[in-house]
Amino acid sequence: MIFITGPTASGKTRRAVDVARAIDGEIISADSRQLYRGMDLGTGKDIEEYGEIPYHLIDICPPGYRYNLFEYLRDYAAARDDIQSRGKQPIVCGGTGLYIESIVKGITLPPVPENRELRQSLENKTLDELAAILGGYKTLHNTTDVDSCKRAIRAIEIASYYHEHPDAARATEPHPMKDAVIILVDIPREDRRRRISARLKSRLEAGMIDEVAGLINSGIAPDDLIYYGLEYKYLTLYVTGRLTLEEMTQQLEIAIHQFAKRQMTWFRGMERRGFTLHKLPYDLPAAEFVERVKELEKNSNH
Repeated sequence: MIFITGPTASGKTRRAVDVARAIDGEIISADSRQLYRGMDLGTGKDIEEYGEIPYHLIDICPPGYRYNLFEYLRDYAAARDDIQSRGKQPIVCGGTGLYIESIVKGITLPPVPENRELRQSLENKTLDELAAILGGYKTLHNTTDVDSCKRAIRAIEIASYYHEHPDAARATEPHPMKDAVIILVDIPREDRRRRISARLKSRLEAGMIDEVAGLINSGIAPDDLIYYGLEYKYLTLYVTGRLTLEEMTQQLEIAIHQFAKRQMTWFRGMERRGFTLHKLPYDLPAAEFVERVKELEKNSNH
């Protein structure tokens, strides 16, 4: 398996497309926001970059939906099997480190049935109370499990199921991939900052504000868009009159720079956790980039 990752604005998609063309591949997105239909400019889908190369896990959910890791791993596995069944090479491309690391670790999350009785016993509890109950089952590594009562109840349902069914819990034990080639598109901080600023300007000019206004007018609750963060948070605050255009632009630009920094922190963390990330310069000529990836892939198979 080939993974092409890197911070926002590093040019990952174009690199993945070049590699896919050279090795008869198809691309599986590892981007937690490009899943949503109608959220195009704000998530930087750049669909035109794919050309004739098939892509998967983009535009698969309605906006306002809250997709999770269980769904991603399930949908990724289905896409991978489909691509391989046709004799093609899957290439995972995106900047959501959690998705990439979970695939490479070989994490599996079997479906957990609904527990009506448990749900009823929890339905009147506050979010803080639910978080405390969940904390009794496991260490809370991320906040998405407790960002709403509904999600917290589902997380407790899953944790209690695994607690009562140790066999099912054992089935979730990771089976790390042995032949994963992880490419990090490496871009110096200043170049990254320059590209982020230029890209934000061009997306605003391309109609990103209208995109968000259209989503709200179509009935998506502003709070549901704010949940997605970054572009959708700040543009929604502007469209609903809570920020001026200048405040929105300034705050959004700072937030995207901070997001790219967090992505790099995740990738460095992956290296500390024992994963090998092969760094290739973002401005490497296309043919050379492809050759280096092919070489790494060949070496991983020996």
